Amino acid sequence: MQNLKTLFFLVLLSSFITASGQNRSSEKASDSIRLNQVGFYPEGPKTAVIVNPKAQTFEIIRAGDHKKVFSGNLSAAKEWPYSGETVKQADFSAYTTPGKYLLHVPGTGNSYPFSIENHALKEPAKASLKAFYYQRASTDLPEKYAGKWARMAGHPDNKVKVHNSAATATRPAGSLISSPKGWYDAGDYGKYVVNSGITMGTLFSLFEDFPEYMKNLRLNIPESDNQLPDILDETLWNLRWMMSMQDEDGGVYHKLTSANFHPMVMPAEAKQQRWVVQKSTAATLDFAAVSAQASRIFKKYEKELPGLSDSLLVMSKNAYQWAKEHPGKYYNQRELKDPAVSTGAYGDRNVKDEFQWAATELFITTGNARYYDEASIEEDLNSFQIPSWPNVNTLALYSLLRNREKYEDQNFVNTNTIQKHILAMADELVEYSKTSAYGVPMGVKNSDFAWGSNSETANQGILLIQAYLLTQEEKYLDAATANLDYLLGRNATGYSFLTGFGEKSTRHPHHRPSESDNIEDPVPGLLAGGPNPGQQDKAGCDNLYTEKHNYPATSYIDESCSYASNEIAINWNAPFVYLANAIEAIRE
Repeated sequence: MQNLKTLFFLVLLSSFITASGQNRSSEKASDSIRLNQVGFYPEGPKTAVIVNPKAQTFEIIRAGDHKKVFSGNLSAAKEWPYSGETVKQADFSAYTTPGKYLLHVPGTGNSYPFSIENHALKEPAKASLKAFYYQRASTDLPEKYAGKWARMAGHPDNKVKVHNSAATATRPAGSLISSPKGWYDAGDYGKYVVNSGITMGTLFSLFEDFPEYMKNLRLNIPESDNQLPDILDETLWNLRWMMSMQDEDGGVYHKLTSANFHPMVMPAEAKQQRWVVQKSTAATLDFAAVSAQASRIFKKYEKELPGLSDSLLVMSKNAYQWAKEHPGKYYNQRELKDPAVSTGAYGDRNVKDEFQWAATELFITTGNARYYDEASIEEDLNSFQIPSWPNVNTLALYSLLRNREKYEDQNFVNTNTIQKHILAMADELVEYSKTSAYGVPMGVKNSDFAWGSNSETANQGILLIQAYLLTQEEKYLDAATANLDYLLGRNATGYSFLTGFGEKSTRHPHHRPSESDNIEDPVPGLLAGGPNPGQQDKAGCDNLYTEKHNYPATSYIDESCSYASNEIAINWNAPFVYLANAIEAIRE
């Protein structure tokens, strides 16, 4: 009888434990647990943020059998002013066993699932680069390469009209030019040289910093079987277009666009007349910088692309000379008439930074010290900040430091001073991340939260990677990883901002193909712009902004109407591509 009682007790206890484990592990993921929803490296940092937890501890449980494999104490509570939240951090960096897991907090619930594995972020890193293929103009995207997002070609751009603002004696207003290929800039169908500038510079920098890793990265694009790395094949699609935007005098048209934005239709259905508009100093200098950088990269592929490197250098020099002769040719969209143009302006009335970038890239490629002297790099290093499309001179610093062996014995380039500036900027980010309630560099300044805030996050990460490459100090790599975690879910919205990655990821980006292709899933690998307290789209979003969006870090809605927070853009994707692939290359 005693044995029967004991058996009954054991069965009852087993049932209780099993039920208890199921209750703890099968409940819906809690939006109050914010973490990278994709994965962590075994030897890398691993942190989650929990909003208003009552508990003092947390557990890591296996996603399969819900067994507890690790436990730890939550940090002290701290408020993040950018979200108005009181949060605690769960640090499980000490747990290194590969697998699929959930983070459990008593009284709060479970996190979204995540993995711990080598190459934890290889797939989102690849997808963010493959996203540029989906942005190609002037070509079909066959199912073989595009999967279910296959589509017909749009915008052959072989009969583009010259706008009266761009007219010359040899190319009068209304004359036709051919300017095919290129990437659609964002959620619309314009092609913009200025925004292509920082985008191409960022992708080329990734290749120059991690050439062996990037040479082996395969994306399944039409050119994947040739002798060029896929990243160079993809950038060539846009570079060929940029080359066609240079006029005979060396100046570069500011953009190729319809007069107005198209409605939410597929590329093949967007039939408005296309125009090239006014040549501008900013666009011309961006092109000069990109073509100089591209010239030295493609010089190593002379057999595959004979003459391209030389042609690019000639075009770069001509563009730079035109800009010197037209230093104040600023793009002013309000002056354009017949037709008026209302698409993205990318106006920039301060082009000193573009001069510095272009002159520096020409110096590195040619070795001509005159260009470095004209760049005036060291006279005001405090003006060199986190890059963005209107502020590109820090790209020049990156290029100088990665190529410093070419001229380190020449005393006219003070790489020590440049390095100190980069490290000082990186140290500011690292120190802020140590005190941040979310444990991320993002938010070191109020201005971090603006239109395209996620690109600021990623570009901070690039700066930190540059500091790591200079010093090999883990604090920089860890801080860069924290910002990547932010983009993949460890943020005040709880979203993974990269389409296709994470259980709670951006689903409705302001992106015409994703919204008009009748496919439930958005095109993968696209980075949403991110929280933007400006809310410039508020009038068109039917009052979808509520009180929870009143903080800078929460001002985001996953709806296609939200072009101010949920649009995609090539200059936002590019730094994510760099950051994710750089960390993969380093952790490899």
